[in-house]
Amino acid sequence: MFRFGLQVFTADSRAALVERARRAEDLGFDIVHTADHLDELLPPLVTLATVAAATTTLRVGTLVLNNDLRHPVVLAREAAAVDLLSDGRLELGLGAGHSEPEYRSAGLPFDRPSVRIERLAESLAILDGLLRGDEVTLTGAHYTVAGARVFPRPVQTPRPPLLVGGGGRRTLALAARTADVVGLTGTGPTRADGRNHVPSHWAPAAVDAQVAHVRGEAAAAGRPRPEIHALVQVVTITDDRRAALETIRPHVPELSLEDLEGTPYLLVGSVDAIVEQLQAARERWGVTYATVRDEDAMAPVIARLAGT
Repeated sequence: MFRFGLQVFTADSRAALVERARRAEDLGFDIVHTADHLDELLPPLVTLATVAAATTTLRVGTLVLNNDLRHPVVLAREAAAVDLLSDGRLELGLGAGHSEPEYRSAGLPFDRPSVRIERLAESLAILDGLLRGDEVTLTGAHYTVAGARVFPRPVQTPRPPLLVGGGGRRTLALAARTADVVGLTGTGPTRADGRNHVPSHWAPAAVDAQVAHVRGEAAAAGRPRPEIHALVQVVTITDDRRAALETIRPHVPELSLEDLEGTPYLLVGSVDAIVEQLQAARERWGVTYATVRDEDAMAPVIARLAGT
């Protein structure tokens, strides 16, 4: 079955956030996600606690936390509390961080990607143990913890699901070997604005290679295939799919129209066409989990796919 998430960045008030969360639940979304940047976004975990308190079945998740902004022992405690207070509805997503201006503004060193990924790997090992209720001792290159435990204990067993998001081979290998969900973004290097990325993995052939890499790494680690998630950038309901895609092309000049037609990161067309696109992505890449940012555009698609 498909799962659908709604990524929420901000709200003008608690009432507005609660109204949006409840509407997402009513429309059939499975989860509300928050992002994690040091700019005009609501802080992720506080926001999720509010969403959980206002809903009954909607799951809450981070898509994704920047690992470098929180020590894993502190994060484990906060995540466990959100899971407890949401009656077991948390999904914890992490990434290695990518925005150099964000690090600079906070006075944090922006290490090369390999170092950030190594640090994420150590963090995941600590989080996995703590959220399972283990006592964790680890002496690593980036973290040293001795006899750490977490309180409160999360509700979900063996622990809340972990999602690792990214686009590079090292991050995807780490995700395949440690996470329950691999979050595909299709992105490559960060552009000069520090937020947006080059869409270097949007083309269908590139997604083929990424999914094959994830499956190979999971098999080598003796793990079952993780769930595959895609972060959808645009949802547009239209009867003129080609014209709508042509308006997107100037924003992603690296891609051909054929790439845009086949990528899982754009859902453009009639409701029937988008349903077919999602079904094709499930068949080709195993994508059963997608997050969007426009609940109104996605609502008829979710209604059409309910229970499938």
